[in-house]
Amino acid sequence: MTDVGPEARLRVLMAHNFYREPGGEDGVFRAETKLLEDHGHEVIPFTAHNDAIADIGKVALVRSTFWNADVYRRVRALIREQRPDVLHAHNTFPLLSPSVFAAARAERVPVVQTLHNFRLLCANGLLLRHGAVCERCVGRTIPWPAVTGRCYRGSAAQSAVAAGAAWYQRVRRAREDEDDVDVYVALTSFARDKFIAGGLPADRIVVKPNFVEDLWANDRPGETANHALFVGRLAPEKGIATMLAAWRDSAGLPPLRIIGDGPMRPDVMAAAAADPRIVWLGQQTPPQVQQAMRHAAVLLVPSLWYEGAPLVIVEAFAAGLPVIGSALGGPGAQIEPGLTGWLHQPGDPVGLAEMVHRCQVDAAAMPGMRTRARQRYLDSYSAPVNYRMLLAIYARAGCRVRAPRPGRVAELAMRSS
Repeated sequence: MTDVGPEARLRVLMAHNFYREPGGEDGVFRAETKLLEDHGHEVIPFTAHNDAIADIGKVALVRSTFWNADVYRRVRALIREQRPDVLHAHNTFPLLSPSVFAAARAERVPVVQTLHNFRLLCANGLLLRHGAVCERCVGRTIPWPAVTGRCYRGSAAQSAVAAGAAWYQRVRRAREDEDDVDVYVALTSFARDKFIAGGLPADRIVVKPNFVEDLWANDRPGETANHALFVGRLAPEKGIATMLAAWRDSAGLPPLRIIGDGPMRPDVMAAAAADPRIVWLGQQTPPQVQQAMRHAAVLLVPSLWYEGAPLVIVEAFAAGLPVIGSALGGPGAQIEPGLTGWLHQPGDPVGLAEMVHRCQVDAAAMPGMRTRARQRYLDSYSAPVNYRMLLAIYARAGCRVRAPRPGRVAELAMRSS
């Protein structure tokens, strides 16, 4: 698979571990599967779901997080039966484990891994500790800060497992002939730099953003209302407290509509009850979200963590909706200040309020900004662009196919027997 052109017809083994609560990674897995199938390629899904954790004993779950022998056997058998051209993995934590990569390597199938979060560098995958950005484990041989800080679900034991699983994969990768991944896919150049700092080989990390289908190709956004919009999980790392504080402390801000649900729902409901400008709409369907974006003046993404590349920003750009976001991580890399939106310092409600005021003051410039946001989507985040990038990544992975050492294959087979 050294030459993957537009006419090529590939067989892609797509691996993904679904979360209990649906998230952006699940959506990307489905979107890329559909994208390939729409272009005539065959996608073979290999998935696990975290709902199954309830039926797995604690010891077995810990063992499977490091190395899932059953997955190793099943993936090798599936490859022998289906002979895919490439294995493309999204999330593998905790049920698939690095064994999915080793199985593909043993069968001489190239491997691509999309790095949706910072799991390889951080136990909770967020580079966030007690509500603030944290990089204490980046580049460390032993990630003790994750354990002492109880960074994964507030548990030292679970943090040790999560950090240990990432450590195990790094140790395997440190041995030149043990890196089972041919191409890593970072979502932004910012994320790529963090992974390089964490020890991943720079020559194997490429940048490919996520994409969304174009729902506006034959349409134009309708008349906008004078309100700001937030769409996402109501969780601390999303900057909900910053957003609510901005509205609480500034009387001149426009109405705010909030779509989503999560642990900070009581805070949002209390703010809505105290301030008639704030309306909580709860969880909405995709068409309802699209309609909300069609009429909003600006989208807010006040995150406190290094978000990979929020799909909500891509959706906003597709709708021609400017974005005000935190000046870090994914939002900082996606938003062009003054062109497609504005940036503010994370956790700063005053700075966020100033940017919203600027949106109101610069109302005459908004049509041009909406046009540029839409063009940014077409140039960087549309399905045709993403498809071409995906084929190029698969071709690059195929060029790096290496035969595994016979002794190593025997060792893996013994471990999984």
